[in-house]
Formats: sequence, C-alpha cells, structure tokens
Amino acid sequence: MAKLAEFHNLFPALREFVQMGKPVWGTCAGLIFLANKAVGQKDGGQELVGGLNCTVHRNYFGSQIQSFEAELLVPELASQEGGPETFRGVFIRAPAVLEVGPEVEVLADYPIPSNKVLYSSSAVEIQEVYRHSSIESVFIGMESAMPEKKVIVAIKQGNLLGTAFHPELTADTRWHSYFLKMVRDVGEGTSNTTVAVSEAASSSDRQTKYDLPIFR
Repeated sequence: MAKLAEFHNLFPALREFVQMGKPVWGTCAGLIFLANKAVGQKDGGQELVGGLNCTVHRNYFGSQIQSFEAELLVPELASQEGGPETFRGVFIRAPAVLEVGPEVEVLADYPIPSNKVLYSSSAVEIQEVYRHSSIESVFIGMESAMPEKKVIVAIKQGNLLGTAFHPELTADTRWHSYFLKMVRDVGEGTSNTTVAVSEAASSSDRQTKYDLPIFR
C-alpha cells in the first residue's frame, strides 16, 4: 500500500483528506497507515498518512501462519449498534496499538496470556532462551515474569476509525453501520453527496440482512 501510494504520489491527497476531517476507517494495514507512528517495520520503514495519535506495532501477532480469530469485548459498539457484547475478530498477520494519546477512544483490546510469547524483539530473545535452555527453573521463572497484558485492537479519534482485525470477513455488520453513522454525523446538512450516503445507510437498515458465512 505504501509503495503504491508513494509511486502514484497519493500521500499529499490522502493526508489532505484526513486533515479536512473526512471520515476514514483503516483496517489492519489501513490502521498502520493512519497511525502517527509505527514500529516493528521492515528496514527503511514506510511512509504513513497519519491522523491517529497512536503507536502501532506492525505484524504484532506474528506472521501469516499465526493469524487467528478471537471474541472481543466491544461495549461501545454494542451500546451504539445493539447486539452482543462481543465481536468475532479475524486477525490476519495483524498489527496492534501499543500506545494512544488522551484524545483517542479505545473501542476494543485483546488480552495476551502470560504463557504466550509476544511478537516483539525482546520477546523473541526470551523465546530463544526457552528453546536453548535445559534448566527448567529458568523457563518457569521467565514465564512468571511475563504478566498478562492487553493490547489495543480498535480505536477512534474524531472522524478516524481504526481496527486491527477484519470485520468484513464476518456476518456481523455492526462496525460498518457504526462507521456509516460517523459519515452521516460529519456530513449531515453540509454536503449533498454525504447526505446521499447517509440516506443510503439509513435505507440499508430496512433492507434484508443476508447471513454471510464467518471466515474460518
């Protein structure tokens, strides 16, 4: 994405779009794109659009084969859109948000078990000790030194929304409805185009909801 945006000189237009206060939703790599800062990148890094006052760790959970699904607590989403208090998150070589500024609203996080090695440079070093150590007490001691923590996987700041997972791969459309309402709230009464989008979003609530399969 970054290479294509740079090749076609899209960054100035993308940054201007975000700075104008237009609603933007970034999922997975899109979340990285919208972050003000990214770590865990390849050599040379990548250019970012920015806008979300947060630090994102690229591929935080590991490589493609370490993709997974998990039930996430989403109280704000449930409050606004109804439905269950949880959402099935599909994480594919996913990033995670490590830090957020005071103006950023955390919409979902994910607990990391104490016995699960995190995907970071320090954790990789610990994993190497586990693999090569023959002293059981060292293994147990290091495992107990890794307390359970949570990483952030969904955030909102003003007109910007970011999710580390892929809501489009489930039958649950609440995140899409949530974002369409952000679009409506921003553009209501100011743009005929945005109003048309809002009306389409409202009418879609009256249409038949198709039960799409959940990604497995």
